[in-house]
Amino acid sequence: MTPDVRFLLLPLPDFTMLPFGGFIDKLRFSADNEDYSQQRHCGWQILGLKSGTVTSSSSVSVEVQVTPEQIRFADYDYLVVFGCRSARHAQQMASSYKALLKQAASFGVTLVTIDNACFMLAEAGLLKKNKVSVHWRHAQEFMAAYPDIEVRTEQLYCIDKKRISCSGGSAAIDLAVELLTRHCGRTRAMKGLADMISIKPRGQCIALESLDNETNAGRHVSCAIGLMRDLLQERKTTDELATMIGISRRQLDRLFKDEFSKTAHDYWHEMRLQHLHWRLVNSNHSLTILAEEIGIQDTSYLCKVFRKRFGQSPATLRHSNK
Repeated sequence: MTPDVRFLLLPLPDFTMLPFGGFIDKLRFSADNEDYSQQRHCGWQILGLKSGTVTSSSSVSVEVQVTPEQIRFADYDYLVVFGCRSARHAQQMASSYKALLKQAASFGVTLVTIDNACFMLAEAGLLKKNKVSVHWRHAQEFMAAYPDIEVRTEQLYCIDKKRISCSGGSAAIDLAVELLTRHCGRTRAMKGLADMISIKPRGQCIALESLDNETNAGRHVSCAIGLMRDLLQERKTTDELATMIGISRRQLDRLFKDEFSKTAHDYWHEMRLQHLHWRLVNSNHSLTILAEEIGIQDTSYLCKVFRKRFGQSPATLRHSNK
């Protein structure tokens, strides 16, 4: 039996497990009529530049099943590239993977990027005139590196002809459902989804230090958080944010206090500092450039508030993570 759709899955070294595991498990659930993991209605193989294993950022390794010399690209519909922990690392790997990606594209295979794999395709010149969905944490860096590529931070994934991009995380499951729907129908695409996604009672929700838990946030709060991410580098005030949403500053603060026990201003401030912390560890850009990403021009002030929040200076943090 020939599958309705076939995928090549290409995890980059140091890839993140969540989107990879979510995507492949959704394929597995939809692959057959029961739950035997047989590749009847959709098929997949794990591709690598060479045989052996590829190790994820969590030190879990997966085995490469096929190399470029062992396959016919014309037999596949999608080549899905799973990004690694560092966008800079993804860019540096472009020269190693460029020939493989171009060969797949020449056979009409749709190239799919998950998380920061979009940096590698952009660096390889394979995203020209395409729209790209980029995780909000990487958006400013991507736009600075590739100003001619249109970025869609408001979308979990973006399907643009023969190029598809996904912001990563659990959004990879949403993308898998969409692609399976196109080839196998909605019913089969949704098969097993309820087993993959559980709804937690309110009292059991995990409180994340990074402030990314929005499961129970109301419509206004969710909208505010989305705008905070989009406007991370803008020097907008919380009053302006409330006006954009259509509520008062006092009402916005009350909603945030109910949900996160802090004001909207404090939430936004923490989001900026968390972004800076992550970028210091995962990039080599100067503090001046990173400060611009979060809308702060005074680096002396930034160092002061950063030290107060994390107990060390930005320079010390970066040095300790080299």
